[in-house]
Amino acid sequence: MSRKLISTESTFEKAIGYSRAVVDGRWVFVSGTTGFDYNTMTISDDVVVQADRCLQNIQRALADAKCRLTDVVRVTYILPDRDDFPKTWPVLQRYLGNIRPAATMLVAGLSDPRMKIEIEVTARRQKRAKNGKSEE
Repeated sequence: MSRKLISTESTFEKAIGYSRAVVDGRWVFVSGTTGFDYNTMTISDDVVVQADRCLQNIQRALADAKCRLTDVVRVTYILPDRDDFPKTWPVLQRYLGNIRPAATMLVAGLSDPRMKIEIEVTARRQKRAKNGKSEE
């Protein structure tokens, strides 16, 4: 099984030297992902909008890795302000509520003061039958 690096248009990846995701066999490790729109490098000042964009960016990275949100087994949320976390719950529920991965929330500073949330996930690609359903 080979290792594959997945990148987006994020200027952070190029400047710092990391990949949005790394595929190692059936495992997919998605880096901490923020609410930037990587095409325009803009970010909302609303934590809820940022959370939604984080998960859109993560979905894109997973798709590039031939993976889905339903393959996510672990998620870590990082927020500078713990009081913002409950505001994001409806968005998190919409994307991950039925998947219910193992989860951790950390309070920590982020590299850009505009960032209000960062999300990283680990996924394990399922073997897929020809009809698109998962098999083990």
